[in-house]
Amino acid sequence: AAGLAFTGGAIAGPVTTAFAAPTTKPTSQTQTDRKGGHGERELGVRYEAQPNFYYCGPAATRNALSVQGKEISVDAMAKEMGTTEAGTNSINDITPVLNKETGKNDAYHSVEISSPDADAKQTDTLRADIVRTIDDGRAVVANIAGTSTDTDGNTHSYEGGHYISVVGYHDNGNTVTIADSADPNTAAYQISVEHLADWIATRGYATS
Repeated sequence: AAGLAFTGGAIAGPVTTAFAAPTTKPTSQTQTDRKGGHGERELGVRYEAQPNFYYCGPAATRNALSVQGKEISVDAMAKEMGTTEAGTNSINDITPVLNKETGKNDAYHSVEISSPDADAKQTDTLRADIVRTIDDGRAVVANIAGTSTDTDGNTHSYEGGHYISVVGYHDNGNTVTIADSADPNTAAYQISVEHLADWIATRGYATS
């Protein structure tokens, strides 16, 4: 599922994960919510790694909701999203769960980047969406595919597709903080918003 077809404004086709289940027990760590100057903010995340290779959608949603102080079972969310061993079909299956657990029908909506690479307008929209959502005290959930490089030069590769949470921004949104459920050893890292937009390309994200 390197690329997905778009029909009727929805992402079609299964999204599968491309990594093995973590061998370590899922871990929790708490990061405090802090707001600094110079256009930056980090939300407090109670992180958990995903318990198997296909639960990235429920796990990313769970980590995103943890910034609102919510503790929700990944199994319950997986059932609502229709998650199977093939993964979670699209961001459009996650957005309604985010709205339900946030308690507002319009807290989140889905945004799609249908092109193979994000253009400047799509990147600017993503940056603005992330800043607004995080300033509202919520995290963004993104459906990604392919390989990208973080600000430390480390690569993160999910050729079959993956879901991540965006839980912070720096430099007015030009750099963003990712909570990644795939491996507790790389639970958090930062990436440029341009790289993130291209990572999301052909898929979508849930934002305020």
